[in-house]
Amino acid sequence: MQPASKTGLRRELGLRDLTLFAIACIVGARWIPAAAHAGPGSVTLWLLAAVFFVLPLATAVGALAVKYPGPGGLYLWTRGDFGPWHGFLCFWMYWMGIACWFPTAALFYMKAGLSMIGPSYAHVTESRVALLTVALIAIWIALTTNIVGLNVGKWTQNVGGASMWVLGILVMALGVLVWMQRGSATVLNLAPKWDWNTVSFWATIAYGLSGMEAVGGMNGEIHDPERTLPRAAWIASIFAVLFYAGGTIALLVILPQDKIGELNGFSDAAQSAGTLLHLPWLLPAIALLVLATGVGQIGGLGTSVSRLPFAAGVDHLLPAAFGKTHPRWGTPHISILALGAVATFLLVVYQLGDSMRAAYDELVSLMVITGFLPYLYIFGSAWKAGRRLSALSGWAITILAIVCSVAPTAEITNVWLFEAKLAAGTAAVIGSAWFVYRRNLKSAMQL
Repeated sequence: MQPASKTGLRRELGLRDLTLFAIACIVGARWIPAAAHAGPGSVTLWLLAAVFFVLPLATAVGALAVKYPGPGGLYLWTRGDFGPWHGFLCFWMYWMGIACWFPTAALFYMKAGLSMIGPSYAHVTESRVALLTVALIAIWIALTTNIVGLNVGKWTQNVGGASMWVLGILVMALGVLVWMQRGSATVLNLAPKWDWNTVSFWATIAYGLSGMEAVGGMNGEIHDPERTLPRAAWIASIFAVLFYAGGTIALLVILPQDKIGELNGFSDAAQSAGTLLHLPWLLPAIALLVLATGVGQIGGLGTSVSRLPFAAGVDHLLPAAFGKTHPRWGTPHISILALGAVATFLLVVYQLGDSMRAAYDELVSLMVITGFLPYLYIFGSAWKAGRRLSALSGWAITILAIVCSVAPTAEITNVWLFEAKLAAGTAAVIGSAWFVYRRNLKSAMQL
């Protein structure tokens, strides 16, 4: 792997930028309504995931970023510890997992945000074609701002990360005010409940707290990364846990558990709290914050993940265009465009043969499976770096998350179709990785 200075990438991220970037990558407002819908036991699961997954992951990323300086993140780590094929497979699965994440995130944020702005936008959220169109626009706006340069694109993530801070504080403040006025709408029994209809959400809890490894992919574009990255990692991780746990409690205080929709939870809570507290501006304010956090998160993960095919392109395991940066903007523009194209394809294809909600659940499950398989490698590298307690804890949560993700939710009516799509999707990801790797390996060895 070439040093950052020789790849054309520019060091644009300081502590503030990287911390907000990390928050934009890790924290997703979409998981709060889902957690509240699953019940108060989700709060305990957030805290357990923080201890057994977030802390080990932050420790692992910090150690690996020091061991393997330069751009490439988990691809660079896995290639160095397990060889070129494993590095390529790890990057490919993770990259495809994020490509699956893009459609689900865009659908959630656009539906949640637009449904709160006002009744004039109701037709957009109710029309499948209109919602898909708006989701695609959001994806390409977030990616395009990062194509024209990280000095410009980082503000997409900065605004998203700052909006996440404001949204978290506002939602938790509303929970306190509603509690003081009429008490909690939900009995806050924090013991997790075993339920086959919600077990798949256990994997989502861990996935919602992932993302620190994506920040490691920006190692070649951080000022003083050995000092800056660990500090940003801890600040962002602590914020993520407080945001998720506090936000989940706030929604359960404002609304009964069975009245919180996974896609419309913020809208329902904002409308209820706004009416009770006589705050007519609340609904559009939260709508704008949700939209900003969504675009910021799409931009943050899109930017980070685009560095993975860039690193593979530098190693000649992908076509040479992937390993080049834009002559004017200094960004891996081909990698970013490729991610957007695959996300667009998945957003359309997974609508076939299912309802919008079923397609959303299928993409979430495939996202979790392909997104978590690379953690087996990441924590394997952590083991080799001497972070063995972190590795053991991370492996345990990773395996549990993968197992839970194959359990269909209550909304899935055709279980066989659901499981078949998951199996076919996972096999396609691994098979395509092998095909692309073998096709480019010979040319890579000749250089």
